Amino acid sequence: MTTGVEDLLRSAAPQVLGTLVRRHGQFDACEDAVQEALLAAATQWPVDGVPERPHAWLLTVAGRRLTDEWRSESARRLREVAVVAQEPEVVEPDPGDRVAADHGPDGDDTLRLLFLCCHPALTGPSQVALTLRAVGGLTTAEIAAAFLVPEATMAQRISRGKQRIRSAGARFTMPPPDERPARLAAVLQVLYLVFNEGYTASAGADLQRTDLTAEAIRLARELHRLTPDEGEPAGLLALMLLTDARRAARTGPDGALVPLGEQDRTRWDRAMIDEGVALVTDGLARWLAGPYLIQAAIAAVHDEAARAEDTDWRQIVALYRLLGRIEDNPMVTLNRAVAVAMAEGAQAGLEVLEPLRSDDRTADHHRLHAVHAHLLEMAGERDEARAAYRRAARLTTSLPERRHLESRAAALG
Repeated sequence: MTTGVEDLLRSAAPQVLGTLVRRHGQFDACEDAVQEALLAAATQWPVDGVPERPHAWLLTVAGRRLTDEWRSESARRLREVAVVAQEPEVVEPDPGDRVAADHGPDGDDTLRLLFLCCHPALTGPSQVALTLRAVGGLTTAEIAAAFLVPEATMAQRISRGKQRIRSAGARFTMPPPDERPARLAAVLQVLYLVFNEGYTASAGADLQRTDLTAEAIRLARELHRLTPDEGEPAGLLALMLLTDARRAARTGPDGALVPLGEQDRTRWDRAMIDEGVALVTDGLARWLAGPYLIQAAIAAVHDEAARAEDTDWRQIVALYRLLGRIEDNPMVTLNRAVAVAMAEGAQAGLEVLEPLRSDDRTADHHRLHAVHAHLLEMAGERDEARAAYRRAARLTTSLPERRHLESRAAALG
């Protein structure tokens, strides 16, 4: 399947699904029908050509699949078949939906789908899987491959997620105003998890999964477009762009990981950096900074430094302290420890890091031991640093990270 057809199908998937769910309800049945239509298009379009109205083609095929499925069921489904055969009722927009008027009904549907796939009744993994399948248009096999699990396992996860949506009685409407901040936060978290898994794969032989980072950025763009009056979607998109801009320089010719301070910055994507910096600058001027906007500001400071030694580490420390007051978690503390070490010396960084070594959430996390090793190496404690690098290497499930950590340990030997 060509890239153009693939992009077209992925952009059309949420629009077609949204239309079907608005007409008929039953998210699970509609989602299955859309997947079948996408598979049919992926087979036929590269051979026969893209139809003049691809959205209408997909909607027709998915609608037929849905009708055929209902007709094949027992007599108790006959009433629903009759409803499907009728002209669908026009659903008026909820007056509480504050989506920009020029985005049209398809834009509304995409936002509704994102909220539905991130329903609080679902587990985090189910939210990710459903978002990628229903809104991203990825097949079950593609999602399973991205997260290195068997296709059957991912199929069960998606099926359970759809069953929970049905059991919870979730409707294809925007959540009420008092629930929207929490639901939007869930959507942002899901897209952030998808991007992070693509940028540094949690397991396997490859450091990065560019298919996942590209999909996360695409969906983040769409979310930002649909929520122009919200700061955090803009911040998340900026963070993704500013981070992904460094992708080409993250690995050497042999695929080995290259740390940020050692990267060839001429290989960074300046267009992505300029776009991300513009989003951050506009966001900080318009909104009270939230966690994603602050992280994007930190990434912008890194990306705007022409050389590693030009990095304004004191500004980064200040931003991490602000982030810690808004969203205090071990990963924020871990990153702040590195920034403090670069700004104030290795010992100061080790002091920030010390509480995490007895924190059950991080005590056995490879990243804690990798940072600890790096700061010990900065402090001249070579033997302790070597042991910490080796422990971090044993704990990680990413082969490129393991090789990098083992090489750092060997260099100290």
